[in-house]
Amino acid sequence: MKYEAQIAATTYEIEIDDDGVITFEGHPIAADLLQVGPLGLYSLIVDNRSVELVVEETQWGYRIMFGGNAIDVRVVDERQLRLAGRRTDLLIPTGEVAVKAPIPGMIVRVLVSEGDVVELNQPVVLLEAMKMENELRAPRPGTVTGIKVQAGESVDQGTPLLTLH
Repeated sequence: MKYEAQIAATTYEIEIDDDGVITFEGHPIAADLLQVGPLGLYSLIVDNRSVELVVEETQWGYRIMFGGNAIDVRVVDERQLRLAGRRTDLLIPTGEVAVKAPIPGMIVRVLVSEGDVVELNQPVVLLEAMKMENELRAPRPGTVTGIKVQAGESVDQGTPLLTLH
């Protein structure tokens, strides 16, 4: 099955055949993904190197956290692309969107204020989880319309932290 994955404004082509062979942008890669714990914790092995990931499903795709970074990915399979007439404009929907805690933790700092205009991938909140500070980023450009948390507050996975419009 073929997939298109969009990260920011870049789209990547991924194919996984019936034997589990993965091709990324036309090049075969050796990779394996295994869930290793609760709350979306995974181990990704690529070329014999292991990386721990936290994967959270969002309203438009997935947020993947690793090594203190967070990326937002939208994945569409070939069937969805055909139904959409091969549209490649997989951009994040407009309207209000909540930035949520991908894992339980403590708010270290809110980096924006209500009314601030933010860019795609701009850091908006620092969340300490598993003894690491994680920079949560804006999933799209917009205006901060509500801040739901403050520094020092403990949050559960999925807790809305702020909203963008």
